[in-house]
Amino acid sequence: MQYKTKNKAPAGNGFVPTAGHASKILLVLNHTLLDQHLILTTERSIFWEEEKALILSDLHLGKTGHFRKSGIAVPGKVNSNDLHRLFSQIQFFKPEKLIIVGDLFHSSENKQLLLFKKWRDDHRHTDFILVRGNHDILPDSWFQQSGINIRTGKFDLGPFSFIHDRDDLESTGEKYVFSGHIHPSVMISGKGRQSLRLPCFLFRPKEAILPAFGSFTGSYTLEPTKKDSVFLITESEIIKMPAGKN
Repeated sequence: MQYKTKNKAPAGNGFVPTAGHASKILLVLNHTLLDQHLILTTERSIFWEEEKALILSDLHLGKTGHFRKSGIAVPGKVNSNDLHRLFSQIQFFKPEKLIIVGDLFHSSENKQLLLFKKWRDDHRHTDFILVRGNHDILPDSWFQQSGINIRTGKFDLGPFSFIHDRDDLESTGEKYVFSGHIHPSVMISGKGRQSLRLPCFLFRPKEAILPAFGSFTGSYTLEPTKKDSVFLITESEIIKMPAGKN
């Protein structure tokens, strides 16, 4: 399958309609790492072509339900919208594997997780691998019943190693490490003291940090260095950021 890609595309060039939803636009960008072909998407995920794997991190499903239970007014559709985004990407890329790099859920089971179970029942054909994050506190039996292959610590596949929190990895060995946890973002500045914080994919010489897939999450502002490759994410495009100063 060929994917139209471009770093910064004008209307009508470089855009891919998400399967089944003509009004939704998905922009993708090719990135090669250790001879592996990765497709970065505006929906904060990566498709790994060689393994036919869709990679993402930090969905925090059920988080809005916990806030609403505490009396904090949060739109109830946030959870279902994130699942819809994931469903659309699975329809488009048709992955054989789904790799979640931690924090699939936010906390204990609530009503919003029932929606996930229904969603999962409709997608049993996809191998679902979850690298346990600090928020994934449900018992192993729950994950097993939901058809999720839970991994504690790290998960190795090909030249890559996946772990939720990079600080928990004792040794990288020869593997290139993908992690999540911190919800990376970068602050960009403009004229008139204007500034904007954007989520990003951050690639370092021996590791990459994935953006949070969930739309109801905060972010941690990073200071990229000259050795880092940073891809800023907006709703309509992915932009490679110029090299840092340090």
